[in-house]
Order: sequence, then C-alpha cells, then structure tokens
Amino acid sequence: MLKKELRSSLLKKRRSISETEWREKSDRLCRNLENFSLFQTAKTVLAYFSFRQEPDLNLLFTNIGEKTKFYPKIWGFPRCVEKSLVWHIWQPGNYRQKGAYGILEPELNAPLLESSKVDLILVPAVACNVNGYRLGYGGGFYDRMLSKQEWASKPTIGIVFEFAYLQDLPIDSWDKPLDFVCTENGIK
Repeated sequence: MLKKELRSSLLKKRRSISETEWREKSDRLCRNLENFSLFQTAKTVLAYFSFRQEPDLNLLFTNIGEKTKFYPKIWGFPRCVEKSLVWHIWQPGNYRQKGAYGILEPELNAPLLESSKVDLILVPAVACNVNGYRLGYGGGFYDRMLSKQEWASKPTIGIVFEFAYLQDLPIDSWDKPLDFVCTENGIK
C-alpha cells in the first residue's frame, strides 16, 4: 500500500475512535511515558498539541500531580515556519494560537528553545513500525529536522495508538527511524 493510501486509511480509523476511548488510550499512553526512565530523567522535552485525535499528551504537561512535582520539565512546542519547525518554551496558562495548518502553536513571541537544551523529542505520527520508522502527515517537517546534525543525536519517541503500530511501512530514503515508539500498551 502506498503512503498516501495508508495514511488516509489510518487517519480515518483514528477519527472513528469515540471521545471516551480516545481519552482512555491517551491517558494510558501518558502513563507509559511517565514510567519510562528516559522520560523521567529528561529535563527538556519537545512535544506537540494534539490535532485531529492524535494521542493527547496534555496530561503530561498540565498535570499537577505527584509525578509532575518529582519530574519538573521544560516543555517545547513547535510553530511551523515555512518548511521548518521553530521550537518555543510553553507552559500551562500560556497563550496558544492556530498556526498555518490549523494546529495550535505557542505565540510568536514565546521564548525560543535551543536544540542544545533538548533531552527528548516526542514525535507525532500517523503510524510507526517495529523498526522505528514513522508515517507522518506528508509535510516532511520532522524528517527534515531530524536529519540536521543538531537534532540527529537527540532521543526520539514516536507517539501512536496501538492500532497504528505496524509490522511494516513504506519507507523512503529520507525517512529517519525513531529510537522508541509509545502506545497505550507500552514503550517498544
């Protein structure tokens, strides 16, 4: 199956999940991340604001529970600027605005986050396979970013629901494998 067809099929399946099931799966996925040592030790984490029923990581950065007190983090979120991702520091209560693709982003004047400060990248995906390759949305934003030397050594975790964790995916020469994949069923 071609990337375009597979992407369309998986996005349709993701949109068919009920609100309750989406919330339960997202919360379990967040708990798996919270219990992962790489996440626990990371001080600065790049994440994303959920869009079109992507797994919602909101629990990680807005939760004022015990884990957040023990593992305070600096959170970075992207803005799409031309063909690149520009990372800004964001914390609960800060303003968010819709960007060029309708995705929530930090406001333009939010503090920038330097790549040298980043310990972990949580990467949104349509699907991931058992070898760590991801099927994105087709814009190439993360593939371009992860191919740059300043980002290439940063640990990455692809974020998908279990139904989108596949044995195989169509792969192109520019696709970059991720280090781990997290679903509601665990870290792989």
